[in-house]
Amino acid sequence: MSKAANPFRYFHSSPEIIRAVVMLYVRYPLSLRNVEDLLFERGYDLCHETVRLWWNRFGRCSPARSVDAECLDSGAFAIGVGIWMRCS
Repeated sequence: MSKAANPFRYFHSSPEIIRAVVMLYVRYPLSLRNVEDLLFERGYDLCHETVRLWWNRFGRCSPARSVDAECLDSGAFAIGVGIWMRCS
């Protein structure tokens, strides 16, 4: 038997960042450029096309509330070790 392939294996960003970006775009009524601006304010320099690529790859595979739904309801979730993103 073979192990399941890691879907993040060809991406240079951490899986936590990719999940956070996809959750922001799917869960909240934000445009691609709004997500880009929100992450830029927090120190992550991403292009809106990167957000679109990640959403096309990972956002359509699972429903919006399947990953960390309780963290999204509280308004803050972890995007890295010791890094929290607040959505208010």
